[in-house]
Amino acid sequence: MREYTIDAKNMDEKTLNRSIKEHALDYDKLIIKNPQSKHNIAAGLTEEVEIEIVGSAGYFVGTMVDGAKIHITRNAGWFAGDNMTGGELIIEGGSGDGAGQGIYNGTVVVKGDTGSRTGEIMKGGTVIIGGNSGFMTGLLMMGGRLIVLGDVTDDAGESIMRGTIYVLGQVKSLGKKAVLKHTTLDDQNELKEVLTKYGFELSDIDYTNFKKITNGETKTESGGKK
Repeated sequence: MREYTIDAKNMDEKTLNRSIKEHALDYDKLIIKNPQSKHNIAAGLTEEVEIEIVGSAGYFVGTMVDGAKIHITRNAGWFAGDNMTGGELIIEGGSGDGAGQGIYNGTVVVKGDTGSRTGEIMKGGTVIIGGNSGFMTGLLMMGGRLIVLGDVTDDAGESIMRGTIYVLGQVKSLGKKAVLKHTTLDDQNELKEVLTKYGFELSDIDYTNFKKITNGETKTESGGKK
């Protein structure tokens, strides 16, 4: 594997991203040292390259990426993985509001806690939170799966349209249109497969304790509400 190290200490955001895009054409892995919580790191990157950010990233890390695999060794700011269309973003620490906002495909993993509106308007893909998630988790979800191993606070699943939110911990309250259901064996097997892949070690009992939040406004075949 061909690797290249970029020292971001004295770079502004535009210079850093230009360097990332240029070197992604020639190398398999880029290591970003001294990121200093800069915003928009790897924004719009379309190369299938591995990126290791050694430290913390700011707002919109990995926004609109398609294919890159990004690993952050510490924390991230608001809207990590925003509108991702493919690839992977793994954050070893926590993140701010809106992790996985609007993603179409790919996977966003936050090992620690995240802020509010996690998975807001996501259309597909997978978002995994290893800790707790704030208010309006899954706001206006249109698809995909959102998995929270900790607790969620107020108005979970607010105005959810499609997709599924899985919660292992406590759900403080549900938002409009959201209903809470028991998981099926198929759900539990699916959860075990994806969580094991990303290094989460749960017991068989844990998987049976997951709950799922979906849209409660089901329709009949004729199109009317039940």
